[in-house]
Amino acid sequence: MNSTVTPPGVIEADAVIIGAGPVGLFQVFELGLLEIKAHVIDSLGAVGGQCVELYPDKPIYDIPAVPSCTGQELTDNLLKQIEPFEPTFHLGQEVTKVARRDDGRFDVETSTGTQFITKTIFIAAGVGSFQARTLKVDGIEVFEGSQLHYKVKDPAIFEGKNLVICGGGDSALDWALNFVGKAESVVLLHRREDFRAAPASVAKMKALCDEYEMQLIIGQATGYEAGDDGKLSQLKVTGADGVTRRVPLDMLLVFFGLSPKLGPIAEWGLDIERRQLKVQNTEKFETNVPGIFAVGDINTYPGKKKLILSGFHEAALAAFGAAPYIFPDKKIHMQYTTTSPKLHKVLGVETPVFD
Repeated sequence: MNSTVTPPGVIEADAVIIGAGPVGLFQVFELGLLEIKAHVIDSLGAVGGQCVELYPDKPIYDIPAVPSCTGQELTDNLLKQIEPFEPTFHLGQEVTKVARRDDGRFDVETSTGTQFITKTIFIAAGVGSFQARTLKVDGIEVFEGSQLHYKVKDPAIFEGKNLVICGGGDSALDWALNFVGKAESVVLLHRREDFRAAPASVAKMKALCDEYEMQLIIGQATGYEAGDDGKLSQLKVTGADGVTRRVPLDMLLVFFGLSPKLGPIAEWGLDIERRQLKVQNTEKFETNVPGIFAVGDINTYPGKKKLILSGFHEAALAAFGAAPYIFPDKKIHMQYTTTSPKLHKVLGVETPVFD
């Protein structure tokens, strides 16, 4: 696009962040300290990314100075932290187009038609657009959202119910253990004896089975039965012995993991390695396209560790790396929130006076 005139309805921005998970939210903070205002886009209808969408009540233990917090609590605290910078959220929409303009900026468009012209882009999209791997039983999808669930949004609806939980990873084990004593019954269904979950969780699950507090079945779901009221009433499970048994249930929870998809990101001319975005160096976390940065789980580089902590570090350096695109004539000085009156003003707090 050659025109320097911004068309009506198009948002001019210094920074567009793709992804409203913890790292995307902290990217708002780091940009805000440099007086860069951000627009944040996410395909989900609420902020928090996977932390809130999949594990809102699951504790996180490796956030510095926070011994324990849930995904929802972490998100709430990040939102409070970035309040002074007044980011604009564009939720429930996916970025469908990113194109370099002749003036060096980018045209960005979303699935709902929102359009931006931005100087920089920060991709903090986690594993990309993610979808839960579904249960492959013909016709069972009609119960999705009523009796078949791929995530737990409201744990209370499962209390007092007969539950069958499918899966052998941390999510399946965590929720099975969580619902013991709260649900009427808990049956864990896994296709094999080996589990991908934490050994301590597996040991606890087996101990509860020995105490008849829950049940483990090795096998695969191969069909279902519905009652006269049309509701899911039994799951057909075929064991390694070839025998098919019927397991009564009120609710079916399936945790087979996520199927990550980069989606439109794969078409933006970025270097990709195993469905992750390669960054040029760990000084700025910039991709091969100048002005586009990748932070959090979506990026890869030698020594990469998929930790929220690592994503926070990457966001800080990416903000400094992006500043020259936004303020080409301004020298950016490193300042500390502890002592800088300028940062205190930006944050809306008073500079402390020491005697």
